[in-house]
Amino acid sequence: MKTAASLTAVRLLTIVVTLAPCASVVALAQTPGAKPKAPATAKAPPAAKTPAPTPTTFGIGRAATADDIAKMDIDVHPDGKGLPPGSATSADGAPIYATKCSSCHGKTGKEGPNDRLVGRVDGDGFPFARDAKIPHTIGNYWPYATTVFDYIRRAMPPTEPGSLKDNDVYALTAYLLFLNDLIPADAVIDAATLAKVKMPSRDRFVPDPRGGPKPIK
Repeated sequence: MKTAASLTAVRLLTIVVTLAPCASVVALAQTPGAKPKAPATAKAPPAAKTPAPTPTTFGIGRAATADDIAKMDIDVHPDGKGLPPGSATSADGAPIYATKCSSCHGKTGKEGPNDRLVGRVDGDGFPFARDAKIPHTIGNYWPYATTVFDYIRRAMPPTEPGSLKDNDVYALTAYLLFLNDLIPADAVIDAATLAKVKMPSRDRFVPDPRGGPKPIK
């Protein structure tokens, strides 16, 4: 059995060993000439990056050629300016319409399922504000015959826009004007005669007094 003296000695040794590290830390902190560490400071946020300048070009595509521009510069004015050479009659347009147009607009331009192209109203009135169900056709609403040519050449048929030859477009224009009782069956439609076709609704529209956009140079 251990004596009381030996137990006391063991306890004292344990206390000394336990306190020894603390004593060394205190001693180190009180050593003469030791410099205290500076307190840690928060890091400054990184400086904002200056955005890169916008490049003059992006290296995509190429400059448009005169031929590229000519293919897109095909708008036709109400007075006929911009109409190309060519001519046709309604008889020339009938078979083209049957092949290219009838599946969307119907056999006679009235059946659909897409927009109705043919039809007039009694007295060539303009009752659309009173009855929104009346279809807007070439014969009762469009103010200029030249628009018919412009739209067909630019956008029809929807599966192949721009694929029709100019003579084909004249032929379709003549055929649609004939179906709307606006020209006789044997009338020749060309750049000189198309703008002279008086549409029933021409006087229902007025030019925009603000003028058109300025040309881009």
